[in-house]
Amino acid sequence: MALNISSELFNLYGFYASILLLKLSTNFILTVRARITQKVFPNEEDAKKYKGKVDFNNDDVERTRRIHLNDMENIIPFLFLAFLYIGTNPGSTCAKYHFLVFTLCRFVHTVCYYFSLPRIAFIPAVFVNVSMAIQCIIYFM
Repeated sequence: MALNISSELFNLYGFYASILLLKLSTNFILTVRARITQKVFPNEEDAKKYKGKVDFNNDDVERTRRIHLNDMENIIPFLFLAFLYIGTNPGSTCAKYHFLVFTLCRFVHTVCYYFSLPRIAFIPAVFVNVSMAIQCIIYFM
């Protein structure tokens, strides 16, 4: 079976994958901000530089670290599934909505997590991944 991905599908994948990777790559900014404002650091040299203390259990810092970890746990599998999914040659509208819903959910989830709001935005994102996985399993079976 030859893999034939249309340029439209690949462009959709590239667009949304780039947004998600940019988000994942810039999550550290939240952690750095929390460390500096709370004056808690993971090592002595940073604590001395910013006149803070070494602390591994600050709630604000840990919240931002969990946001980053949660994104890694969800975005990385999405990127692999989405790439396989475009190999099934889905309709471009269907693919676009899968990618759009997942991307929006990740941003909403981050805002909710950061401000300690109920985090139900992950549910549609899970359904997107499950939908793409099932379609890939059926197609590649």
